[in-house]
Amino acid sequence: MATFEGWLDAYEVVYRTLPAASNLQCPNCGHRTLRIVFTGPTEADYGYVSFWCDTCLEGIHLSRAPVPAGVTARSIDASAEERNRGIPNYRLVT
Repeated sequence: MATFEGWLDAYEVVYRTLPAASNLQCPNCGHRTLRIVFTGPTEADYGYVSFWCDTCLEGIHLSRAPVPAGVTARSIDASAEERNRGIPNYRLVT
């Protein structure tokens, strides 16, 4: 099982490739199905991050993370259904 630090390392790699897609392997299962979604205040350059693997459904959640240029964050003012659309109920690594 990947550690929180392993997930942070993977996040940093994926973050640096944004807004392009990353082909990085999941630190837990090795599949190349990592996903990332930013949610934050409208017009803000920071937000919350949901970062997970679509295969093993593990990942991390970060707060007050900078939203990179070229990436659109979901509005924190949107309904919970809209904010969470497409984000599975993954297991948080702590």
